[in-house]
Amino acid sequence: MSTNTNLKLYFPNLNGLRFIGAFFVIINHTEQLKKFYQIGDGIVSNFAKNIGKLGVMLFFVLSGFLITYLLLAEEKSFGKIHTKKFYLRRFLRIVPLYVLLLFLAFFIIPNISFLEIPRMRNPLHENFTSIVLLHLFFIPNLATAIFGFIPYIAQAWSIGTEEQSYLIWPLLLRKIKKNRLSLMIGIVLFHFSVRLFLSDQFALQIPYREILQKFWIHFNIDAIAIGSFFAILFINKNTILKHLLNINFFYTVSFITILCISLVIKVPYIHYQFYAILFGIIILNLAVNNKLKNVLEWKALNYLGKISYGIYMYHFIVLIPVLVLATKLKTDNTIFIYSLTLIGTIIISSISYHYFENFFLKKKRKYTLIKSGSV
Repeated sequence: MSTNTNLKLYFPNLNGLRFIGAFFVIINHTEQLKKFYQIGDGIVSNFAKNIGKLGVMLFFVLSGFLITYLLLAEEKSFGKIHTKKFYLRRFLRIVPLYVLLLFLAFFIIPNISFLEIPRMRNPLHENFTSIVLLHLFFIPNLATAIFGFIPYIAQAWSIGTEEQSYLIWPLLLRKIKKNRLSLMIGIVLFHFSVRLFLSDQFALQIPYREILQKFWIHFNIDAIAIGSFFAILFINKNTILKHLLNINFFYTVSFITILCISLVIKVPYIHYQFYAILFGIIILNLAVNNKLKNVLEWKALNYLGKISYGIYMYHFIVLIPVLVLATKLKTDNTIFIYSLTLIGTIIISSISYHYFENFFLKKKRKYTLIKSGSV
């Protein structure tokens, strides 16, 4: 079979959601780091603390929805899921920028004195080799669980979670064909059960329990499964869709989501899973509901979503110098800090996308059977 793209698929609004998720993360990191530069009152609001992980959860659900749908559409159109091509596509999309950031964070930035974050312990000073190896072997989330916040590359934990999940994803979908909805529910319940077990007193004697617990809490394969659940519903034309795609239901869920995020509503035991389900319903509607096809289809927002991987990965490199500048100017002006951070991050991400990432994206197309992306 030819490796050229045979089919093209476009879900509207998803690029806009990608940028929203990235912006949530920028808000969290900006507010968290301001206190190290003694900008503002030094208090990080509950909203800022909560919004960062929610932005990543939005990424996970969105990724699960899109990747699972594409794999199943490939199976439907070509008779099977091409696992090798899937791995090559993931490698070419994720790894080049990831490795570039590792190089900058571990070998370039530490040699630039004014980029060192004041009043923050840097685990690289004592554990350089271990941290570098964990990142090179694509388990940055384990590095975070063991060593905590690692400057300039802390966001990589989520990349590790995604890629570790996707090592087994096509294999699971190829193996289990008749009960895929049950499979996704099972993954969510398994993740929840392990999380409860690791927090229970009976698990206190397990070696490295605290590290395992931190790792598992951030190994959000359950959010990916929730996104996949909605993709399976859609590709199978499940009868529940007529209720999920009801426009009034969408507006209700969107209002509840915005209200809960704004008021920092926390749901015991299933906090992020609760939001993941809300995100899944919103993603499903924005992607396939014809009444909503232009909600986030703005040219600028679409472009920002297209370069959102770069925005997510590069923003520390811009944020830290902006905070240094704000300190020297003795200003805590929010508009000044966020405007410079966003503009600088967008410029760097745009250059990276067109002159670095695009080289690998062109190669990725050779292994793409169903093309997705902008119109």
